Amino acid sequence: EVRAIPGANLPLATLGMFILWMGWFGFNGGSVLATASVESANSVAVVFMNTNAAAAGGLIAALIVARILFGKADLTMSINGALAGLVGITPACAYVGVGGALAIGLLCGVFCYLSVTVLKKRFGYDDSLDVFGLHGIGGMIGAVLTGVFCVPSLGGLVDGVTLGGQVVAQIKGVLFTTVYCFAVSWIILKVIKAVVGLRADEH
Repeated sequence: EVRAIPGANLPLATLGMFILWMGWFGFNGGSVLATASVESANSVAVVFMNTNAAAAGGLIAALIVARILFGKADLTMSINGALAGLVGITPACAYVGVGGALAIGLLCGVFCYLSVTVLKKRFGYDDSLDVFGLHGIGGMIGAVLTGVFCVPSLGGLVDGVTLGGQVVAQIKGVLFTTVYCFAVSWIILKVIKAVVGLRADEH
């Protein structure tokens, strides 16, 4: 029987999430600074604003969904919502406006919450850290919505792109990445199962 393992210390988990939130500024901002095509300090400022807006949006969305579904806020899922927003904005952080970043965070918060609470239960896959539910689903949503919110007419910062064409390109990238990750993970898991096994014994 596979059972959920509840968090042992929510205050420490929350502290950890906010440390991660702060670290994500360095992650996204540092990525922009390391990219030769993006050199201005203004770009880093935009990335900081977008990163923060998306994380806040994800947290707020998770609070709202928990309130609707269960009648009360859920701290664990709220910090997961913030993480979902951070994951979702990462591919888009230098290319969208703050409004687009907030929308990405809100949508990632909603769909990642549902993937963790509904999708995993429905399909019964083993993901104790909700890596697929947060990073997988959040990354897919963020990557596709980059194509939506990068266009200037929606506040985006990329000139010369069309919404339809860019969304199609983003979907192709997501599909390729999904197939690649599934195939490589399947091979790795098969090797681990053959060598040492995938599960520890009860002892």
